[in-house]
Amino acid sequence: MSFSAEEVVFNAVTTGASNDIEQATKLARAMVTRYGMSGKYDMMGLETVNNAYLGGDSSLTCSADTASDIDKEVLNIIREAHEKARKIITENMDIMNKAASYLIEKETITGDEFMNIVNGTDNGQPA
Repeated sequence: MSFSAEEVVFNAVTTGASNDIEQATKLARAMVTRYGMSGKYDMMGLETVNNAYLGGDSSLTCSADTASDIDKEVLNIIREAHEKARKIITENMDIMNKAASYLIEKETITGDEFMNIVNGTDNGQPA
């Protein structure tokens, strides 16, 4: 989400978003290959995890053609999520700015404090 926020607010992306990109890619790939969350592959297991407690390296259990198709499916998931994040941020810039001001002042925010900003019961300024 911070990747999309940088993009919407500053019209640029920095290297600070690299971890977001890596995590989004890992999650989208697992959605397709392990968790059965792909319309195209449904509940088909396409990946096995070896040494789950020692780093969890994984390997695909499919053909090269399917592996290539998995990449396309993962990219589609990431693109859809990215577009949805941009839309949510754009439509809620006032909330994001209030939350950012709050964080600049206090450095941390609780879930309740954030929800007060979202619900308009807090003006976004720390007490």
